[in-house]
Amino acid sequence: MRKKVLIISSSLRNRSNSEILAREAARGVKAAGNEVKYVSLKDKEIRYCLGCMNCIKSEQCVQKDDVAPILTDMKEADAIIFVSPIYYYSISGQLKTLLDRTLPFYGRPYLFRDIYLITVSADTAEDTAKRAIVTLGGWIDCFDKARFAGGFNAGGLNDANAIKEHSEWLPRAFELGKQI
Repeated sequence: MRKKVLIISSSLRNRSNSEILAREAARGVKAAGNEVKYVSLKDKEIRYCLGCMNCIKSEQCVQKDDVAPILTDMKEADAIIFVSPIYYYSISGQLKTLLDRTLPFYGRPYLFRDIYLITVSADTAEDTAKRAIVTLGGWIDCFDKARFAGGFNAGGLNDANAIKEHSEWLPRAFELGKQI
């Protein structure tokens, strides 16, 4: 069965390693015969959740920014791959802010089941992404049908476009996309 896969890259850096890996995962998704949509949070206006709870009643946020179409894409995807640089051993603020804005999904139907996370860090330690996974896991726990399905941390990537010297991560991203 053909799946709809959404890839969200949360790096704001030009020529970012996160973006390169996200696009490689998209190639894998396509190679597997699935439909893919790529969204970059770079150049998107994403305001903080106001906590007004209006979206619980109306299913829509009162804020007028770039989040509404992203939420529609998320709600309609079978699988979501989040790609984030590691900042202070967690996901980027942009991604966390987006996740906070998914409150309109709470208690309502959604399609996504499998959630993946690719992180990018300068640190090469094996446990570098553990807090990022915990943060994303807290979000996933709010959705009974969703589960963390996997991912990896691409370590050793500090500078923009450093992936050129660490090409071992490109096949990992491609294979992650292909196995969905």
